[in-house]
Amino acid sequence: MAKKNDIVKTEAATIQSVEQIESLILSIRGKQVILDRDLARLYGVETRVLNQAVQRNIERFPEDFMFQLTKDEYENMSSQFVTTSKEGISRSQIATLNENEILKSQNVISSWGGARKLPYAFTENGIAMLSSVLRSPMAIATNIHIMRAFNAMRHFIGSQAQVFQRMENIEKNVLALNAHQIDTDRKIEEVFRRLDDHSENPEKGIFYDGQIFDAYTFINERIREAKKRIVLIDNYVDDSVLTMLDKRNKGVDAVVYTKNISRQLSLDFEKHNAQYSPIEVKQFDRAHDRFLCIDDTVYLIGASLKDLGKKWFGFVKLEQPTDELLSKM
Repeated sequence: MAKKNDIVKTEAATIQSVEQIESLILSIRGKQVILDRDLARLYGVETRVLNQAVQRNIERFPEDFMFQLTKDEYENMSSQFVTTSKEGISRSQIATLNENEILKSQNVISSWGGARKLPYAFTENGIAMLSSVLRSPMAIATNIHIMRAFNAMRHFIGSQAQVFQRMENIEKNVLALNAHQIDTDRKIEEVFRRLDDHSENPEKGIFYDGQIFDAYTFINERIREAKKRIVLIDNYVDDSVLTMLDKRNKGVDAVVYTKNISRQLSLDFEKHNAQYSPIEVKQFDRAHDRFLCIDDTVYLIGASLKDLGKKWFGFVKLEQPTDELLSKM
């Protein structure tokens, strides 16, 4: 005799492949789910019988494990199913769609019919919990395949993230180049050049704590861009700043303005200048913020160069030229 929580199959059923199960995974309320009707078909039981077993163990199925679709959700999902079925979208085409379209296209192969009662949707956790309710060998084997299908779907969507980002970057660059009315071939070439060598300098941004190397690289790139001069206004300077400024090109002058020139700092500059291209240091105590001037471009930097990446800080390229800033000193 079957136990109370066991489910008896209504007909012989074969275990579906991972690929077939993937086609049944839908996106509803921002969650990946499988409907009760599809699950019942996978387990080889009636939908009514499956839901009755769940109701007998309802305390095991909170809302993040299982929920019932609203009428609007059901009708919207049905309309998406009809549209995508007519269009014949295949999984191989998904890479050319945006993220929302990917989730919609998962409705294509779902094959449940019309409903008298609004269906229930089971999340991955809910389906895993079914293994404690549906304890037949068929149910256990099917659950293993379903878990693999969820993992495969996650990996597939995650693998497309870089594709989406690259497509977005291409679109932004193409729009920027259109303003200059460059011919089509040159537009495409310039877009990919910018993507590959990062030649377009950002005008503002934020570095978060832990991004020590990213922030360090950003400042070094600005220093290497200088053709004539570098002016740093920073109240907190140590010998690490000298190392960064040494990355400038030959013949580029460098001057550091700082609040206090201690004996140690003065000695650091003296020893540095005895061996490398000299960097001038001057006392200046009227600045609260940090400024980095690269030729005629002025950047407002939210952190001292010696502390880059240790805490959050922002930077912004200012409209004032270097000469205007220096004239106020």
